[in-house]
Amino acid sequence: MLEKIVQTAYREFTLRFYHELFARFQDQETGLTAAEIFAAEAIRALGTPTVNEFAAFMQVSTPNAAYKINSLVRKGYVKKTRSSEDKREYLLHVTRKYELYCGAGDRVQSAVARIRERFTPEECAKFGEMLSVISEELLPWDHAGDKPAQ
Repeated sequence: MLEKIVQTAYREFTLRFYHELFARFQDQETGLTAAEIFAAEAIRALGTPTVNEFAAFMQVSTPNAAYKINSLVRKGYVKKTRSSEDKREYLLHVTRKYELYCGAGDRVQSAVARIRERFTPEECAKFGEMLSVISEELLPWDHAGDKPAQ
């Protein structure tokens, strides 16, 4: 029973993500290709990766990654800032323009608010603990090797 619930939740999250992503891609004149949208989503999910970290994660060459990133920068969806630790590196960030385009933050905040209304603080804490287990143990990611952990 639990396996089916987790599989269903994963499928629903994935389908919702793709549905909203492609609906926005079709409905708005963003000037973004599907590959650029996925690249921006990866940058957003990774936090503030360097160009090399992004390239390693996407499993593409650094020049190929730089080309995609520069296109996103020109269109105003990604910003590069020089690393304070290593002046040769740039950290990547999605811009407010991209955040407004994808709207994911608003949906997450809305969902969390509805969860807090529906459940007790103790239940919310337990739910948060369960999501952490799923994230850290059931769906581990080897960030050093940039691939799913075995």
